[in-house]
Amino acid sequence: MSENLPHIIPGLPPEVDEGFATYHTTKQFYYEVQTRLEFQRYCEWYNQTAEQHRQELKKMRGELNIFRLFRRQSSI
Repeated sequence: MSENLPHIIPGLPPEVDEGFATYHTTKQFYYEVQTRLEFQRYCEWYNQTAEQHRQELKKMRGELNIFRLFRRQSSI
């Protein structure tokens, strides 16, 4: 990235070029950290929701299905 900077702004002193490169690297690092944290939070939310749905499904399978009784009576 820093090798392209003289083409954008010709005549920059080397200190400015180094400072910009440091700033850019730091910004990329924090963006990467933020992106990974958001992805981790999403994965945790997804796993919690999936577990909750599994528990609800297990509970529903154990309950009496009233609609099944109506379907059997109507076919008789």
